[in-house]
Amino acid sequence: METGLLQNRSLGTQVNGLYEYLLVAHPDETVYAQVMAEKQFFSAQFRSPVAVKTKPHITVANFLALEPMEETIIRWMHRVISTKKSFRVTLNQYGAFRPHTIYLRVEEHQPFQQLAKELKVVDQYVRSNGCPEIKFSNPHLTIARRLEQTTYQQAITVYAEKKFHASFDVKELLLLRRQHQFDSCKQVSVFGLQP
Repeated sequence: METGLLQNRSLGTQVNGLYEYLLVAHPDETVYAQVMAEKQFFSAQFRSPVAVKTKPHITVANFLALEPMEETIIRWMHRVISTKKSFRVTLNQYGAFRPHTIYLRVEEHQPFQQLAKELKVVDQYVRSNGCPEIKFSNPHLTIARRLEQTTYQQAITVYAEKKFHASFDVKELLLLRRQHQFDSCKQVSVFGLQP
């Protein structure tokens, strides 16, 4: 999962008992398969195995919090998210974060911006407990990240000409947790959206 909040940690250690939480949207099975095919293409073309190691997802928000705060965070997120309607996400063409990431562009940011606005109450709770503020992401779906500069330069020329277009409905958001940036994420909660 792409974040960077825990990059200053030592491998396998937790800082001040904080966990990293990620609120994410996953594509449906069809789009998931299409994105995985793109990730596999990238991995084979640029000899970059990291591309296929992360599951396709859109990060809505990520933050650090103490485990005892988790129950309250889940309760607040449920109150906000359960009132929202499911929404359509269209992935259209490729973009890049220079000099290290290739991603699929999300056409319409408004549903994610509305969620971020309404989740400010969770941000206030997190900060009131001495944790850093929640980072609300610019919605995108990563193909490959943490690329070396030469790989990035080669990839950007290929992806400037490639086409991609797919849509899926977001019917739920998942809250994931991990102890450090090299830990695998564990699902903590699922928040269903209204039909």
